[in-house]
Amino acid sequence: MLYQRKSSELSVVPEEEFRLLYERKSSELSVVRRTEEEALFCLQGVCEDMTYEEIQKNYPEEFALRDQDKYRYRYPKGESYEDLVQRLEPVIMELERQENVLVICHQAVMRCLLAYFLDKTAQELPYLKCPLHTVLKLTPVAYGCKVESVFLNIEAVNTHRDKPVNVDVDREPEEALETVPEHI
Repeated sequence: MLYQRKSSELSVVPEEEFRLLYERKSSELSVVRRTEEEALFCLQGVCEDMTYEEIQKNYPEEFALRDQDKYRYRYPKGESYEDLVQRLEPVIMELERQENVLVICHQAVMRCLLAYFLDKTAQELPYLKCPLHTVLKLTPVAYGCKVESVFLNIEAVNTHRDKPVNVDVDREPEEALETVPEHI
């Protein structure tokens, strides 16, 4: 089952209907899955499809400003994690009312969901580890959720980046990139 949105309401859609709705791309009906896919572009804006190194080279000031406040920072023509959290709020409320839900999403969306269900702060949210090609099973327990990870046997790079110590705009490129994971 997948979710669809008509104005501000969410409802469950059988998978075969989802395919029809997704292919139809009706302007009056948007599919939450499509919104989640667009969320990554919205988050990265003009830096979509760029590596950390490319962003640092082409937009060094933006790269530093994001490091200073990753939760509230917006790339040019992008959105912040704070914006994404607000957009996901109705989806999260609907997830709260469901049982046994499978969510397939980008890492930014997963960080927002994990932060909510694990009661993490806004400052912790952008740095939550969400490995690619991993199923995260959340099981409600008293005062939180238990998280189990199932790593799929699919080769992927590590995209997690810890907050660098030096977040000054005038830092050297090497300092800006010191927490970038090995992926080249």
